[in-house]
Amino acid sequence: MGFYDQLETRSADARAADIAKQLPLQIAQAKRAPAIAEILKDVDAESIGSVEDLASLPVIRKSELVSNQAENAPFGGFAAIDAHEFEHVFQSPGPIYEPGKLGNDWWRTGRFLHAAGIGRGDIIQNCFGYHLTPAGMIFESGARAVGAAVVPAGTGQTELQVRAAHDIGVTAYAGTPDYLKVILDRAETEGVKLSIRKAAVGGGALFPSLRQEYADRGIACLQCYATADLGNIAYESAAMEGLIVDEGVLVEIVTPGTGTPVALGEVGEVVVTTLNPDYPLIRFATGDLSAFMEGESPCGRTNLRIKGWMGRADQTTKIKGMFVRPEQVADLVSKNPEVEKARVVASRDGERDMMTVMLETEGASAEALADSVFSTLKLKGKIELVPVGSLPKDGKVIDDQRSYDT
Repeated sequence: MGFYDQLETRSADARAADIAKQLPLQIAQAKRAPAIAEILKDVDAESIGSVEDLASLPVIRKSELVSNQAENAPFGGFAAIDAHEFEHVFQSPGPIYEPGKLGNDWWRTGRFLHAAGIGRGDIIQNCFGYHLTPAGMIFESGARAVGAAVVPAGTGQTELQVRAAHDIGVTAYAGTPDYLKVILDRAETEGVKLSIRKAAVGGGALFPSLRQEYADRGIACLQCYATADLGNIAYESAAMEGLIVDEGVLVEIVTPGTGTPVALGEVGEVVVTTLNPDYPLIRFATGDLSAFMEGESPCGRTNLRIKGWMGRADQTTKIKGMFVRPEQVADLVSKNPEVEKARVVASRDGERDMMTVMLETEGASAEALADSVFSTLKLKGKIELVPVGSLPKDGKVIDDQRSYDT
């Protein structure tokens, strides 16, 4: 399908020259957001003209968004325009509020969908959630940018998902990596033939074995790395050699907990500066670990590549496409006096994410705690009651036992 635009094939010098023009303007625009203006009050925007210059600025963490939003709803002073100027306001677990706009592929997922071979003539079954959280609209805006039609399916109701995919003639899937398998398996059980040949996934790990299963079924599956705050950060092309950094963001890899860039190839925390003028997050720490790769992608796209998701700088873990945070686990314990300690275990059952919530308690029942677990963690999972004092004393409240190499 060729390239999305000329930005993807710029030389390193041309990209640096464009950044030198854009970045000072973005820093100046960011200062229109009250919270960022305070953080950057002593910074001369004209002095920040490269990714290397960004290293002199402080890192902004998600915890700052949460605390600022509690005092200054809904965006905590991090937006450069008023809340009513956005078309959407979303709520992610935390809660954290994120803005959204409908025009101009605001989250920049069109570039990823194009790289995945999705465009005019395709019908995408969009199985990302549309309720409160922004993932559904993030991919819907990308579909509009590449001219594809959308079935706004959201999550769940697998029988209806299969029926819709068959009746409408869906050719592409967007959603978490493992839910496509649920749809395909149900269709196979019911003897329903589907026409899905492309998949654009995110919100969880795409395990090699699962990608191969899709390939064996005639489906080319590519992944992106995107967040509700930043939109698309990096994406795969058909070369499937690392994730290419999106042209609308600047990415640094830093020593976790600091703003100090690491050497090329070294694992560190992903820090992103977005060039979005409406929500201009500067040096926003994602909490995710990754590393830059040497060289350029064989597909011809010239921007930097990262190795993909390599874990969390903290214990925050994505399960079934949703983040579970240590503070949520602590909140679960505080809400239930009969629980002494809690530990969330992420595992796999075949190709599906599983969550087990281990609770130290003497007098409670799993049934009595189920509603509290769901309302606090925003996910359903197995509840396992264990004796008080039996959980490991290793500081972990979230234990990710999934292997990312198989």
